[in-house]
Amino acid sequence: MRAYRRTVVSVACGVLLAAGGLVSPAASAAPAPTSPASAAPVPTSAAHGIPKLTDEHGRVLTLRGWNVEDKTHRGDRALSLITEKHFRDMSAQGFNFARLLVFWDDLEAERGRYSEKYLRKIDRILGWAHRYGVKVLIDGHQDVFGPAFGHRGIPEWATRTDGLPFTPHPDDWFSEYFQPAVQRAFTHLYEDADLQQAQAKMWRLLADRYGDHPAVLGYDFLNEPMGELKEGEDLPTAARRIERDQVTPMHNRLAAAVRSVDAKKWLFVEPTPIVGEGVPTGLGRIKDPKRKVVYAPHFYNTAMEAGADYDPQAGWIEAYEAAVTQYPKRYGVPVVVGEWGPLNNGGPNMGAFYRDALASFARYSSGWAGYVWCYGGGYCAVDAEGRLRGHKQQTAQPYAASVAGKVREDSYDATKGAYSLAYEPSWRGGAGAVVSVPPSAKGWRVRVTGRGWTGTREVAAGRAEKVRVYGVPGERVAVVIQRR
Repeated sequence: MRAYRRTVVSVACGVLLAAGGLVSPAASAAPAPTSPASAAPVPTSAAHGIPKLTDEHGRVLTLRGWNVEDKTHRGDRALSLITEKHFRDMSAQGFNFARLLVFWDDLEAERGRYSEKYLRKIDRILGWAHRYGVKVLIDGHQDVFGPAFGHRGIPEWATRTDGLPFTPHPDDWFSEYFQPAVQRAFTHLYEDADLQQAQAKMWRLLADRYGDHPAVLGYDFLNEPMGELKEGEDLPTAARRIERDQVTPMHNRLAAAVRSVDAKKWLFVEPTPIVGEGVPTGLGRIKDPKRKVVYAPHFYNTAMEAGADYDPQAGWIEAYEAAVTQYPKRYGVPVVVGEWGPLNNGGPNMGAFYRDALASFARYSSGWAGYVWCYGGGYCAVDAEGRLRGHKQQTAQPYAASVAGKVREDSYDATKGAYSLAYEPSWRGGAGAVVSVPPSAKGWRVRVTGRGWTGTREVAAGRAEKVRVYGVPGERVAVVIQRR
């Protein structure tokens, strides 16, 4: 795959030359702005009024990418499935985001002894990500709690079951979350003071090491937290109670631990995976003096996870959107969907699923990470040659990776293969926008207009590019990218 490139382009109609994109004559008369930025309102999504993710300069960010994992190897072989090729290929398809799965049982297999070898492996992965312009979310991952139950996540020394039974179900691993021993282990993790301290210490270590790393966007404290159901409780009621009484305090403890050493990165908090059924979360407010909290739900449907085709008439995506937007609207936090993508990629309705899902995400989220960037079948995003598989090709769309200014329009018409961005530039962040353009068999035509000027150019077939656009405050800049 070809590495993501910045190209020097020439365009007509009075638009001057710019490295990697287009620039208006008015913008060329002034250097990159360095004037003090005035306080700006938090940008929001048009459909739901949910705040958008921003960087340290106030630029509006959009994240598009994939989970990156190695659930197979441990010890000296831990993380060995993740290579530089992952990030090179993601970048070559126009993606800018990776959710990196890390395991507490790898980092601290013995209590109080942190693996420097494991940390150096993370260092190397983050170096690759930075080389290819991919921002990384460090995800504290668990599946069915951890290795005590044949999975990965919480170390065995931190697993307390009170002798309750556990029966494996390898053909239905998610059902193992409802085994008494697994549920009791979550209760102890949330409520035992020494385990609370150990988990906080682990996150403080990671934040202290990576708080200044240029590739790291933030920290996802616990993948798909679950808990213990009470007798007679239905699952939605139990999920809301667990989120309110146990997961929210956990997130607040870990937020405080991270903020003791890192004031910069975003804090990603997850509800239980039950939100995938269109159930509003019971999470409470996460206390962060920096106000850099991201709501990070997952997007899975039980029937589709079992291999069923998408049913457009069932209203699942609509119900999910209605439920999942309640929390960010109430607490004023952005949304990034941390995992999504069905096992069955080839059903008759799967093309419609990807169109509907991506359109829904665009209405309320600042981005997403699909599951998973690997080379093969099943959940894998790409084949052995690094080509997006089947309907997953729809995930490679043009998008505004960053915008310094107020976004007025940001949309993609999948049927026409056309992307539109309109924004009012702000000195805050440089008055520019970076639009990611993925490879296309026939290429793309880019048209940029501002007050009194227009520029057009072509993006060659099979090439991904970053189109950089600059304007000045007071003018409206419009970008239209049309598939050829």
